[in-house]
Amino acid sequence: MRAQIKTSIRMVSTLLVLPLWLAYRGLSYIGNQDSVFQTASQLLSLIPGKPGIYLRASFYSLACPDTSSEISIGFLTVLSHWDTTIERGVYVGPQCNIGKCFIGKNTLLGSGVHVLSGSKQHEFNDPQRPIQDQGGTFTKIRIGRDCWLGNTSVVMNNIGDHSIVAAGAVVTREIPPGCIVAGNPAKKVRSRFSEQPSGSQGEKAN
Repeated sequence: MRAQIKTSIRMVSTLLVLPLWLAYRGLSYIGNQDSVFQTASQLLSLIPGKPGIYLRASFYSLACPDTSSEISIGFLTVLSHWDTTIERGVYVGPQCNIGKCFIGKNTLLGSGVHVLSGSKQHEFNDPQRPIQDQGGTFTKIRIGRDCWLGNTSVVMNNIGDHSIVAAGAVVTREIPPGCIVAGNPAKKVRSRFSEQPSGSQGEKAN
């Protein structure tokens, strides 16, 4: 019965966001698609409570490729790029900023997490030109399945399945599967599949 109720609510939410999605699709043909998407995301981020969670999930499942409607996106969380994929069971806490990325099934993001679209969004090699005029490259970051990203962590590189990122950590290098990392820049503390801390004599080689 509970599953049926949730399915009915998702159907109603989809009908409610359909006009916004149609407006987004129409405006994307005459303007920058990411800019139009960001506007819709900012608008939806302001809706509090359960209604906001369902409406955001419905919109993103329509607007973003291969994105599930069975996700939870928190209050004041904004997605910056339409080319973002969020799999079923993902929880994204409030006040997050999500760039171009793939987030795997059953992954949890705490409050205030920032997922950047790679580490090369802004070039700065020419000191004679303003940084904003030098361009950059957006990369689709992959966050694996069954991961947990702590509050205010910053992600600029891929994270393997089953990994944990401590609160406030800054991920600048790719994290292998099953790692627990902390610090700035984030470094391995230990493996989730081993009880031995990193660097101890009893730890097995990777």
